[in-house]
Amino acid sequence: MTPYQQLDAWIDAHFDEEVKFLQALVQVPTDTPPGNNAPHAERTAELLEAYGFEAEKHPVPESALKDYGMASITNLIVRRPYGPGPTIALNAHGDVVPPGEGWTHDPYGGEVVDGRLYGRASAVSKSDFATYTYAVRAIETLRPLLTGTVELHFTYDEEFGGELGPGWLLRNKLTKPDLLLAAGFSYQVVTAHNGCLQMEVTVHGKMAHAAIPDTGVDALQGAVAILNALYAQNAIYKQVSSKVAGITHPYLNVGRIEGGTNTNVVPGKVVLKLDRRMIPEENPAEVEATIRRVIHEAVADFNASGPTVTVEIRRLLLAHALQPLPGNRALVEALQRHGAAVFGEPIPTSGTPLYTDVRLYGEAGVPAAIYGAGPRTVFESNAKRADEHLVLEDLRRATQVVARTLFDLLAKAG
Repeated sequence: MTPYQQLDAWIDAHFDEEVKFLQALVQVPTDTPPGNNAPHAERTAELLEAYGFEAEKHPVPESALKDYGMASITNLIVRRPYGPGPTIALNAHGDVVPPGEGWTHDPYGGEVVDGRLYGRASAVSKSDFATYTYAVRAIETLRPLLTGTVELHFTYDEEFGGELGPGWLLRNKLTKPDLLLAAGFSYQVVTAHNGCLQMEVTVHGKMAHAAIPDTGVDALQGAVAILNALYAQNAIYKQVSSKVAGITHPYLNVGRIEGGTNTNVVPGKVVLKLDRRMIPEENPAEVEATIRRVIHEAVADFNASGPTVTVEIRRLLLAHALQPLPGNRALVEALQRHGAAVFGEPIPTSGTPLYTDVRLYGEAGVPAAIYGAGPRTVFESNAKRADEHLVLEDLRRATQVVARTLFDLLAKAG
């Protein structure tokens, strides 16, 4: 048998065990918010220990969490040295948005039905805790042929931007890999992604009884003026095209609106939270300046016609786009080569409209690619929607692709 055949055979033989490993991870909630994610890290470390993998625990201090809005984070690093050579890190995040409504399967059950495993984070990205762990276990059956080091980075802050996940590990010099592979889907290798700007806009008016509304200032009407201006700007964004395959145009989404105190009270305060996706070609500073200008102009126009509102604008998140670094070529080509062999179809490179914490590795000078277990599109997996699921055959084959790729990159010369 060739080394590739040996890896494939080991993964096939241990696949039921890999599925149980993923089920155990899905069954520990990591809803963010509230972001009480340290218990999941403890459970992950316990499961890894059963494989002989010692997981370093790197808790984020409470002082750093307080203003961040998360309850607990413990990031994990597993280091597997095989000799002198490059260090390849594999990163997946365990935090996830709350399940929401509409589920027909228990979001924390890990139920398997018709070859699909259901549960929150089953596709994004607890699945790649399993992919990467079992790929490393597989290559260690060929340990005498290996050199270099593999690190597993299991982090818990992607949903809030990654600054206390990979950002924390990198800033505190707990790791500095030569290459990074991060959680993704099975049918393309992602080498670039959008950036993201999130902002909070608070509109202040003056509360009043609904029977005498003229004694107040309706903050909601001011917010509507801002919303109309933002949506008009969104139409302009659709006229801008990215040159990166897989990425279309910039766009803006207002994902949360809060305000008012009761149905019979003129609302005195309304809060909008918006998400602006930036294509790789855009300048984040210019994007933010434009949004602030649009909001202030809308408020000025609204105030010119009657009672005045005031507005506060606060940046919540600025995540830069991922730009491919030249050093990722060997990693990308190996993933494509083995992906084509295992899946029986070409595996293209592309960008993605998502933003991820992989950008933090890129900003630290670490060449990266995004590949793992999952469907052709985010939509197919129901990620961030009810009944999120993973096709188990994608998990099996992606694990084989990653194991083969690691072997190529770590095999001793000759």
